Amino acid sequence: MTHTTDATHDPNLRSWVESANHKDTDFPIQNLPFGVFRALGSAEPARIGVAIGDQILDLSKCYQVGLLQELPEQLQAACTASNLNLLMSVGSESVSILRRHLSELLRSDRQQPASATEILIPMSSAELLLPASTGDYTDFYASIFHATNVGKLFRPDNPLLPNYKYVPIAYHGRASSIVSSGTSIKRPQGQRKKPEDPAPSFSSSAMLDYELEVGFFVGVGNELGQPIPIDRAEEHIFGLCLVNDWSGRDIQAWEYQPLGPFLSKSFATTISPWVVTLEALAPFRCPAFVRSEADPQPLPYLSSPLDASSGGIDIMLEVCIVSAQMREAKMHPFRLSRGSFGQMYWTLAQMLAHHSSNGCNLRSGDLIASGTVSGAEEGSQGCLLEITQRGSKPVTLPTGELRSFLADGDEVILRGYCQKEGYARVGFGECRGTILPA
Repeated sequence: MTHTTDATHDPNLRSWVESANHKDTDFPIQNLPFGVFRALGSAEPARIGVAIGDQILDLSKCYQVGLLQELPEQLQAACTASNLNLLMSVGSESVSILRRHLSELLRSDRQQPASATEILIPMSSAELLLPASTGDYTDFYASIFHATNVGKLFRPDNPLLPNYKYVPIAYHGRASSIVSSGTSIKRPQGQRKKPEDPAPSFSSSAMLDYELEVGFFVGVGNELGQPIPIDRAEEHIFGLCLVNDWSGRDIQAWEYQPLGPFLSKSFATTISPWVVTLEALAPFRCPAFVRSEADPQPLPYLSSPLDASSGGIDIMLEVCIVSAQMREAKMHPFRLSRGSFGQMYWTLAQMLAHHSSNGCNLRSGDLIASGTVSGAEEGSQGCLLEITQRGSKPVTLPTGELRSFLADGDEVILRGYCQKEGYARVGFGECRGTILPA
């Protein structure tokens, strides 16, 4: 597990793709995230691309015109696949070789290839698809601030359950309902029961919520029965994306006891299309959450000096909303919260090591999410359940509309980026979804 920087992180690097040199772009040459796309409105096969400014570098076309021929054959083949699974499976060293090769290809002091118009497609002309075929999806509960805030709403005298500081809590999500950014979300139906009701009823969720999360894709998997040691965990992580784990809070409150979330979560999970590699995030590593002297230290299989010193990642995360009324008035999105992923109680490596600790086999393309990202500061809460105190303190939108939970027509927009003195800004793009009636 190494977090070193190299020539690809040089803040002075520029690209011959001019839009990649703008200071506010999410996708400078120092980023080079991977995704899957096809031309907008076409039925052509999906192919792998790399975001560079407002363009997509088409890796299949790069292969066809001979720009990848210096790479190992297995790596070339992975670049021509219809999703990222094969590329995820080749390992972090091979992905690093590819990233360095693409950085060289795109840098401004290298002659622009004659095939530039063939290998680039404007992002505005592309349909961005799910980056990988995901066999399994696991959602953690890794923010102690989120866990405490939610606990206070339901258990004021005992908000944090006694196992929280020992074990990274998670539930097994539904991989089939993972959707790409921009997909509309139909309001779920389910059993709901208010405390005063004698029996539950089946109806549309009236407490629909978003959850601001960061997800990561498994690269190389592990064999059944073979746990992944914490100091090797990041070798099994391909890259990160943004995740919105939509939640029907009223359905959740009735069903979660005793086994946890089920239909309140399985109806949809939205992810951002671009997968930012761990290597691109190397400059933005930070110490893991610092536990107080009163807190238990992680058990040995979750302990690592390197993970403690740099297992965190300082990603700034934002949630914005656009109501139907705001959209009609052409108003800008309204920011609901802003916080840092650097405040998570459990690190990526701890989540992955714990997940495999019983011998569970993880596979290339599996998605693991952090759980709602909330911070200690006011305004850093990652869901409406926390922001509105279970609906008792509604948010006022610029139109004067009130929101305790999401209304039909509301669009939720997640954004994430890393910024640090001496390095180029690296972004994740957006993760969007609009609520449709049940």
